[in-house]
Amino acid sequence: MTFQMWGFVFTGMVASILLLNIIQWITYRTRIYGLYTLYMLAWLLRVQTFPDWLSPNAFHFVRTTASMMAFYVYFDFADAALELRRRLPALYRLFPYAKGIILVYIAIQVILCFVLPDWHPRLYEAAFGVVRALLAIGGFYAVVQLVKLKDTLSRYFLAGTLFVQVGSLVSQGLSLVRPMDDLSGPLWTISLAYLQLGVILELICFSLGLSYEQRQIAVRHAMMEQELDREREQRHREHLEAELSVQRLEQEKAEAHIRALQGQVNPHFLFNSLNVLDSLIEDDPEQAHVFLDELSSVYRYLLRANEQPLTELADELAFIQSYYQLLRTRHGNGVQLFLRVDEHYLNYQLPPLTLQLLVENAVKHNVVLPDQPLQIDIATDAEARLLVRNNIQRKTSRVASNGVGLSNILAKYQMLGQKKPVIWEADGQFLVTLPLIEQSV
Repeated sequence: MTFQMWGFVFTGMVASILLLNIIQWITYRTRIYGLYTLYMLAWLLRVQTFPDWLSPNAFHFVRTTASMMAFYVYFDFADAALELRRRLPALYRLFPYAKGIILVYIAIQVILCFVLPDWHPRLYEAAFGVVRALLAIGGFYAVVQLVKLKDTLSRYFLAGTLFVQVGSLVSQGLSLVRPMDDLSGPLWTISLAYLQLGVILELICFSLGLSYEQRQIAVRHAMMEQELDREREQRHREHLEAELSVQRLEQEKAEAHIRALQGQVNPHFLFNSLNVLDSLIEDDPEQAHVFLDELSSVYRYLLRANEQPLTELADELAFIQSYYQLLRTRHGNGVQLFLRVDEHYLNYQLPPLTLQLLVENAVKHNVVLPDQPLQIDIATDAEARLLVRNNIQRKTSRVASNGVGLSNILAKYQMLGQKKPVIWEADGQFLVTLPLIEQSV
């Protein structure tokens, strides 16, 4: 194969790689493909420049600076592709110095080729040789450093860099033996052919590496999309489950509301209260009026209580005092209520009707007589707890109990995610400790 034919083959291969890279650059719009395009254009300018295309001065300038421009772009290209700044900081720190040397060298060639009136071939070749030697040393140092990187893309870059270094050294060695190539001679005797071969092998390695990396990115992107789809599906399922849970809770709330109303509007309590009211209307109309007001307050609070999950302690205490007045009207001094609540906790909260359930249970299960009074004590302590205590004096006759009172209170605290109330019975005392809930700001 003649050098001219090889030149067409080389140009076609580089042009194909360049075209493919430009398409990838347009498609992905990443800085790597832009730098790679500039890198290939610089090498194409170096290895495909013929004297009859340019003036002698321009030809000499391009001959010695195009490859330096390629190396200049290579530094940024390699860093963008391999993240050398992070992975090989020692190598990356040399790049600014190498760039500075290249810029100084290009300035020198501008002066030699376009500014000085006389041509200085020895100075021209000496500068070219020195810079090529420095870059060759730097290139092999880069190869040694790249060996430390074990990923596939780095291996492709290592191979490509090694190919162009070897091709450049062989070309440089032949050019020292034969300063002027005989382009009509055998291909293997032409120094530029070895540089071209090293460049094409380098571009093939770089292109394969970038294609592999792009394929890996596509695979990672697809895996991320699958993971996102799974997460979206999981969240959709969780959302549906949450909606079902909300629906179940709403249904349970409605059922609990009905049960609570049924338990709160105790027909026996209402019947007894009406009987008391009937007797008071005839015997003491003024007291009957007061009793009716308290009874209205009690049932108004009962019917409003389930509209909200929590109520302030001050409201609950005001209600329990109205409820206590009804009990006093019926039982007289047989029931006694003592309130010892720190004002600091009046704006704390608890589930509504909690105190009513406890007081009602105490009256229901214990003897209530003037000479044997039931004493109910409601107090707070320093740990933001409400202590509801009564003396135990159980009735001799068995009292039917559906267990709604205490279990209702425990269930409400559990649904609110609060600490469970503590129930304690000893030394003739029945004590229920209720955690008070501080209002959120």
